[in-house]
Amino acid sequence: MSTTEALRPATTAEASTTPRRRADRRRPNIPGGIGSLLWFAVVAVPLYWVFVTSLRTQQHFFTDHPLGLPTVPTLDNYRQVIDAGFDRYLVNSVVVSVGSVALTIVVSLLAAYTITRNQSGFVTRTFSLFLLGLAIPLQAAIVPIFYMITKMGLYDTLLALVLPSAAFAVPITVIILVNFLRDIPRELFESMRVDGASEWQVLTRLVLPLSRPAIATVAIYDGLNVWNGFLFPLVLTQSPQQRVLPLALWAFQGELTINVPAVMAAVVLSALPIFLLYVIGRRQLVAGLTAGFGK
Repeated sequence: MSTTEALRPATTAEASTTPRRRADRRRPNIPGGIGSLLWFAVVAVPLYWVFVTSLRTQQHFFTDHPLGLPTVPTLDNYRQVIDAGFDRYLVNSVVVSVGSVALTIVVSLLAAYTITRNQSGFVTRTFSLFLLGLAIPLQAAIVPIFYMITKMGLYDTLLALVLPSAAFAVPITVIILVNFLRDIPRELFESMRVDGASEWQVLTRLVLPLSRPAIATVAIYDGLNVWNGFLFPLVLTQSPQQRVLPLALWAFQGELTINVPAVMAAVVLSALPIFLLYVIGRRQLVAGLTAGFGK
């Protein structure tokens, strides 16, 4: 029997198993679908309850069904929250979040570019320090941070929130950007070198445009952490003029304990800006999270 004849049965068997594999792929994953629906319910039902409750009156909150539509929908709760100074707290949160994210991205992008293009021992050890920064919990450093902020004369200012927030966001941001920049082909860097481009031109004309998905990813991630941060505002600020949204929600909860719909309205308003940011940058976010998985 020739070699060709010996290989024919195996080839036929493989051909017969191919439709089976395709059929297995087309079968619906019923357990996975049920699990996804359950997880969606766990996430969506509380969000729905918060939004619906924010549209109820204080009187109907105790009589209406918790998951039913409001009997008498009203926007008075949102008006009450806005009249309580929500716009000032919103501006403070935007300033702190944008300032922290901008400072983090600038520092992290420069550091990631240096780590990627320079393979010296000093740079490698510096990158290890960034990895070490992930192991330091924020709560363990709050006392020295409070001491330094006080000595610098920045206590009870928005800058006192921007600097430490950016410092704690730099390690994870550098790691994400380094892994992304390593996927850029070296031929692109070499071609720009041949054209006589400087380091700054390579960074601004090549690295920055190609790393937009990664920058959007870390911007949304860091912005969400800063936006929801509570410990720094609680320890490093005192006056109501410097209050940010998480601290304002805590104050609203103390002032409007009985008026649950008003508290839920404050929660909706505080989550709305970061939700809009996600909607705008969701494509870049997905592209940054899936970068490198196609290799």
